[in-house]
Amino acid sequence: MPHAPSVAVSRRALCAGALGALAISGAPAVLAQGAAYPQRPIVLIVPQAAGGTNDIVGRVAGQKLAEKLGGSAVVENKPGAGGNIGTQAVAKAPKDGYTLLMTISSSQAINPALYKTPGFDPVADFRPIALIGSVPNVLLAHPSFPAKTVPELLALAKAQPGQLQYASAGNGTLNHLLGEMLNQMAGIELQHVPYKGVAPALNDVLGGQLPLMFGSLPSTLAHIKAGRLRALAVSSAQRSPVLPDVPSIAESVPGYNGTLWIGLFAPAGVPKDVLDRLGDGMRQALADKEMRDKLEAQGVELAGTPAKPVTPDEFADILKQDIAKWARIVKTSGATIN
Repeated sequence: MPHAPSVAVSRRALCAGALGALAISGAPAVLAQGAAYPQRPIVLIVPQAAGGTNDIVGRVAGQKLAEKLGGSAVVENKPGAGGNIGTQAVAKAPKDGYTLLMTISSSQAINPALYKTPGFDPVADFRPIALIGSVPNVLLAHPSFPAKTVPELLALAKAQPGQLQYASAGNGTLNHLLGEMLNQMAGIELQHVPYKGVAPALNDVLGGQLPLMFGSLPSTLAHIKAGRLRALAVSSAQRSPVLPDVPSIAESVPGYNGTLWIGLFAPAGVPKDVLDRLGDGMRQALADKEMRDKLEAQGVELAGTPAKPVTPDEFADILKQDIAKWARIVKTSGATIN
C-alpha cells in the first residue's frame, strides 16, 4: 500500500534545517549550543494513516520538538498491517536519531500478541523517549439504541445474550479488545462485528446498521457534540475533562481501564547523547502551554505534569505492563492474525 507523502511539520523549522540546524529564536540555550545534532530534518514515522489520533498528535508534537531543538522535523505516514509496517521501518532504520517512531499502544503493546510474526520486538528494538499522553475511547451508541447508560446496557445484554452487536475497525484492534474486556469483566456477551477500518465501522453505527462501537475521543467528539452518537461512557479509569458529564465504564465495572497512549521512541542503538537531547527537547515541548492547549482541545490527556513528566524508564515499565495485560485479553478473545 503506498504511504501518504511526507508532510513538513513546520515551514519555519524546515527553513531552519536547510540552514544547518540553526537554533530558532527562543530555543533554550542548552539546546542552542550543540551543533552536532540535529544537522538535518528528523523524520517522525507514524505507522497509521493521516488524520488519525496518532497523526494529529505527531504533527503537533513534532512541530514543537523541532522548535525546541532548533532544527526541523517531518511526519511520514507508513500505515499497514495494523501499524507493523511503519514500526518495522523504524526498528531497521539507521541508529543516528534522524528516524523516530511516533506510535500508539495498540501497535506497540497489542500487536506482538496478536500477530504471529509482527516483525519487531516492542522492547528490545526500541528506546522510549517520551510518553506524550493518552486518549480514552468512548463507548458509543446510535441515538435510537434503548440503553442510555452502562448499567442499562449491561442489563439489556444479560437479558439478550449474544444478540447485541458492536462494530470495530477489525479483528484484534483496540476497539475490538475493549469490547472483549467488557464482556470478560461484566459477564456479558456482546457480539463483535469486525470491519476493514474505523471509517466503515463508524459509518454503519452512524447509519444505525449496528448499535454500538468503541471509538477514540478525538475522532468521534464532533459526532457526540452534534448528537449523531450517544456517549455512554469513556474507557479510561476516570472521566475525561473534555466530556465531564460522561461517566467512565469503571464507575459501573470496577477496574475497567483501556486507554490509548501515544509515545515517541527511537530505534535501539541510538547514541545516549542523542537520546538525551531528544528527551530534553520533548520535556520542554510537553511543558509548552501552546502545545498542551492544542492537544488537550483534541481530548488528549497529557502524561505527567510540566514539572514532573513521565521518565523514559517509567514509560518502559508502562509498555511492559501493557504488553502483559493485552496478551491476556488477546489470548482469551482468541484473536490472531497471520
